[in-house]
Amino acid sequence: MEPRPVVNVEEFIGKTVGRRVPPSGAGLQVTLNQALKTQKRGLCPKGVYRFNSHEEADAWMVKMMNRKKVS
Repeated sequence: MEPRPVVNVEEFIGKTVGRRVPPSGAGLQVTLNQALKTQKRGLCPKGVYRFNSHEEADAWMVKMMNRKKVS
């Protein structure tokens, strides 16, 4: 007994239900690029930071987010 193929490519598809097309990633990429252009700097400086507690890390994050831009 030979294995039967899962999809018969010769079979006619009689009916398609729904009209939804899969979304393309192009629209999301355009939006992301626009957001990155408007943001002059990141939220925090790059690097690895170690903290003794979550509270200390949260305080540092708030401080970095509220800092003024240096010209």
